[in-house]
Amino acid sequence: MTNAQWQSRKDKVIAKGMANLAPIYAAKADNATITDIEGNDYIDFAAGIAVVNTGHSHPQIVAAVQKQLENFSHTCSTVTPYTSFVELAEKVVEITPWQYDKKVAFLSTGSEAVENAVKIARAYTGRSGTIAFKGGFHGRTNLCMGLTGKMKPYKVGFGPFPNEIYHLPYPNAYHGVSEADSLAALDDLFKYDIEPTRVAALIFEPIQGEGGFYQAPASWAQKIRQLCDKHGIVLICDEIQSGFARTGKMFATEHIGIEPDLMTIAKGLGGGFPISGVVGKAEIMDSAHPGGIGGTYAGSALGCTAALEVIDIIHKEKLCEKAQHVGLLFREQLVAMQNSLPHIGDIRQVGAMIAIELNDPQTGEALPELTQALVKNCHAAGVILLSCGIKGNVIRFLPPLTIDSELVVKGLSIIHKQLQILLK
Repeated sequence: MTNAQWQSRKDKVIAKGMANLAPIYAAKADNATITDIEGNDYIDFAAGIAVVNTGHSHPQIVAAVQKQLENFSHTCSTVTPYTSFVELAEKVVEITPWQYDKKVAFLSTGSEAVENAVKIARAYTGRSGTIAFKGGFHGRTNLCMGLTGKMKPYKVGFGPFPNEIYHLPYPNAYHGVSEADSLAALDDLFKYDIEPTRVAALIFEPIQGEGGFYQAPASWAQKIRQLCDKHGIVLICDEIQSGFARTGKMFATEHIGIEPDLMTIAKGLGGGFPISGVVGKAEIMDSAHPGGIGGTYAGSALGCTAALEVIDIIHKEKLCEKAQHVGLLFREQLVAMQNSLPHIGDIRQVGAMIAIELNDPQTGEALPELTQALVKNCHAAGVILLSCGIKGNVIRFLPPLTIDSELVVKGLSIIHKQLQILLK
């Protein structure tokens, strides 16, 4: 059967809310390429949305998970745990660079990690308010939608959301939001909406993902850290998309020189197997009572097994260094592209977390239609692309960190050609 035929079958039985970006049905994936059921090959610049940082079907992960499957697939970590659950916690504590005593809780999805981070902060502080930022994305469950600062498609029609969630402007020099603007909004919030002694947590992404790949300025992040310390607010960094070598460091927080109280992790941790977690100060992590954190599939045996191999591969194959190399190669190629195509208004790159923003070169207006057309055309031409951004005009590049340089150049040449065609 063809991709189109499978898409027709899907449309008849899968809820339309679970729409797929491209009618491409994967049959096999290897490192940075995907082969569909018709035998077509695609260069993967998405990595399952920053999940397979170690590449598709890494043989070390495959072998370890196969061995685990021969023993058991599930017992529930909160009923009869297993050694990989403890070993992974030890590894996560080891690789997070902050010097304080740390503990971990493992879950299944990014949304679960965020929800539990907020729960832990509330248990620790005895407070209820939460501060998040415009443009941030924290998941699709009800609390996480409330925290998310992007309306379409994540929040439209799904309200009401939990109360005592407050959104502030995220500093974004490219769009005219200064650090001072963001900090002034926080000061106003404390004056007019909620006193700081009622705020349990402040959560932000060191690099906004769905919002458009904007990096938090280090000086702003450090002032946020100081304000949280002053008012006893738990600072949560959401590293679900930016973690595990994606940015050229193990975690993006390392680029901005702060120590969060709690950090959420997922995506790249499992190398393709569902697992997430919260890691942070032991005193805060221990504030939730026994049974208050968990889930049937929380920290699954397969997820823990895969994650241990992911961490080993990151170290052994020097994926932080590779992320830097991949990102600089992308930047070099994209700058050359920008020189001939001024519709590329901005290029952003931290390690292998890369984005271009498409704007009208005369007016500066966002070009979401061009962005969506480029994504669609590139899929047809053999490159898997993702868009993002509040205005829908950002192309984000999240290739596996193990991608070959030749494949990067080939994929970007296809994108360049398709963008030229669309701009004729």
